[in-house]
Amino acid sequence: MRGKKILLVENDSQDRSTISEIFIESGHCVSIADDALSAFEKIVRDNYDLVIAELNLPQMNGIDLLKRIKEVNESIPVILISANPRVKEAVEAMKMGAYDFILKPLTVEIIEIVISQISDSLTVGDKDRSEARFTIITRDREMNRLLKEARDIAKSQASVFIQGESGTGKELFARYIHHHSDRRGRPFVPINCSALPETLLESELFGHEKGSFTGALTRKKGKFEIANHGTILLDEISEMDIQPQSKLLRVLQEREIDRIGGISPVPVDVRIIATTNGDIEELLKDGKFREDLYYRLNVILFHLPPLRERKDDIPLLANYFIEKYNRIDKRNVRGLTEEVMQLLMQMPWKGNIRELENIIERAVLRCKGELIDQKDISISEKDRPAEDRRFTFVPTVSLKEMEKKVIYHALDQTNGNRTHAAEILGISVRTLRNKLNEYRKKMEAQ
Repeated sequence: MRGKKILLVENDSQDRSTISEIFIESGHCVSIADDALSAFEKIVRDNYDLVIAELNLPQMNGIDLLKRIKEVNESIPVILISANPRVKEAVEAMKMGAYDFILKPLTVEIIEIVISQISDSLTVGDKDRSEARFTIITRDREMNRLLKEARDIAKSQASVFIQGESGTGKELFARYIHHHSDRRGRPFVPINCSALPETLLESELFGHEKGSFTGALTRKKGKFEIANHGTILLDEISEMDIQPQSKLLRVLQEREIDRIGGISPVPVDVRIIATTNGDIEELLKDGKFREDLYYRLNVILFHLPPLRERKDDIPLLANYFIEKYNRIDKRNVRGLTEEVMQLLMQMPWKGNIRELENIIERAVLRCKGELIDQKDISISEKDRPAEDRRFTFVPTVSLKEMEKKVIYHALDQTNGNRTHAAEILGISVRTLRNKLNEYRKKMEAQ
């Protein structure tokens, strides 16, 4: 990794001097930052091959800095260092994409090992890892058609609108488009429009000047400026209030933004990708989403199919997630039993791929053998297929007892909701109530 640009973020002057000298003596170009905010500004302005950051930084800690770096540029390796880390912090850092977590003090030997490992990964393995991050796992014909179309339009400047249920992979699909575009290597900046109130959304998108409102102690760049020459993802744009919608429309038309409290507009060159899991047609009809903004965004439309319409992908994705969490959690699970695979194939998958990933992650952690068995799978009863939610037939009981078992089973499946239970049983709520009163009186009489 000779001649690489390294950003060292360290608030302890002695550690900062020691570590930077070792890297410089090894032939690297080292930039220094003593807090996370100034480090992030450097990352936005310049390109680095490696960031090494102290965990306990003033104003913003190393994990928060890691998160912001990954929002701007996922490909930068980030190593966190600390003299007194907690296990929880180390685990959180690795899950968020840290390349490594190293204990202080950093010796010459440790730093040389780090340099060697990252050098290998940035040369031999970089292309493979980079491609893997943006690979969408599928053998589904419709998904492959959408991916081909995404590659075909990726190099255009057109805005893209992605619709799909929660958990179908809309953000990954957006990153796939960015990765295959001419903006690859430039920032990809996601912002969740549903997570921010209107008062904060405008500042997050367009930035503000110092003193423009109470609490604006410094000038702040918005997401559009951070994403300049790259791509911005407006996730769940249908949740955006009407007021910022009008300002967003101006950005699309004029290719410039106005910071809050700013004097003159700031030109930006940004490709916009928007996503929604809502019914945009209903929102347009109700006047909750501007038609002119929708038509500006909806130049190219993709509709991602839910997992229940991609059944052939379930075994593929399940095995992919098993391999993923084997690596992350240092496990050695080989696969799934046939019974578990049949169960997964029959599930409704209301949470789509995200739900499947969560189930597999838990199963890998719980699995004690080589194969994930039914006891390792944590699924709510309502999500199990009907044939898997059967009660045990006991031929020695009377028809009345069997009727009672069926009724209580229906109540159990509906969490005690008598109306829903009656619908399942095909009887009236009144009949159900009478049956329950009959069972209660018998119990009281015993």
